[in-house]
Amino acid sequence: MEIYSTEEQQAEAIKNFFRENGTSLIIGAVLGLGGLYGWKAYNQNQISTAEASSEAYNSLIESGEVLSKSDAFLAENADSNYSVLAAFVAAREAVEAGELDQAATKLTFVTDTVKSPELKATAQLRLARVQAAQANYEQALSTLSQPMPAGFTAQVAEVKGDIYLSQGEKSKAREQYQAAIDADGAKNNALLQIKLDDLAIASN
Repeated sequence: MEIYSTEEQQAEAIKNFFRENGTSLIIGAVLGLGGLYGWKAYNQNQISTAEASSEAYNSLIESGEVLSKSDAFLAENADSNYSVLAAFVAAREAVEAGELDQAATKLTFVTDTVKSPELKATAQLRLARVQAAQANYEQALSTLSQPMPAGFTAQVAEVKGDIYLSQGEKSKAREQYQAAIDADGAKNNALLQIKLDDLAIASN
């Protein structure tokens, strides 16, 4: 970097710099300000959209008609995280109402939409249980074969065990329950050991 020895030299250097680069600096400043305002407008639009989705979600939940109104909500808010929450709630209500087809549809929406591996895995586990309740056992096992975070290993094995047990395949069920226990599943689920013990008694 050049060091100027006198104020006159510094002033002349500054004049020369602006003479050579003034136009590009002005253009750069304009573009920079335009980008700044554009970014602010984009952020404001994102905030407004999120607030609108939040209000719509709250209205949906408070209506007490989540299942019947969920399709319209999901269509209008497909890109919002609230659509995932609404789909989970609608799926739960569908199961409680015995509407398993609708429950499967809502959970499939989540698995196809959500980016969080944990939420996706949660939806896959619930979907597999719904499919098993429909006696779509192979489809349920296929759902469980999809990649999931390591923390879901025990839950996947347990659901597989339940599916095999429903099919009368006690040996496979026992293997899966044991795999779930080996993955520390019994720490948070005392019922898991009971399932395995019941199979052991039944086999004697």
